[in-house]
Amino acid sequence: MHDEFLCHVTAYGVCDGVRIGVPLGTYRAPTLALALWWLRDRASWIAERLDPGPHTSYVPEGALVPVPDSAPDVPAQLRSWCADPVRQERVADELAGGRLVRIATGDETTEWELLAESVDALRMQRTVPALLVPMV
Repeated sequence: MHDEFLCHVTAYGVCDGVRIGVPLGTYRAPTLALALWWLRDRASWIAERLDPGPHTSYVPEGALVPVPDSAPDVPAQLRSWCADPVRQERVADELAGGRLVRIATGDETTEWELLAESVDALRMQRTVPALLVPMV
């Protein structure tokens, strides 16, 4: 059983022609439920900052403008993922099975990535090469 999970959120963009990643947070979740909660919380956090309501107090009046219908709707994609119990269950199954989970979406300027993986699976991966070295 995988009991502890390492979770990350990163934004990727291009600066001077080079793709760079900006870490936005890391959490070492002691349970699967907390790992899922943190991923949903961070996805909601990103969505709210990209698409706040028009009457949000910290956004000056007139600062928000509609985007064309053809533009990717990253906030809607993140909110949809957060609200979908089937996709949440799929992520839970993958993490419980010791597999890395990557949730990513983006638009023309930025890719948003949420990652989670089992700490136990990471430890096991580190020991495998050592176990395959012949004793001389």
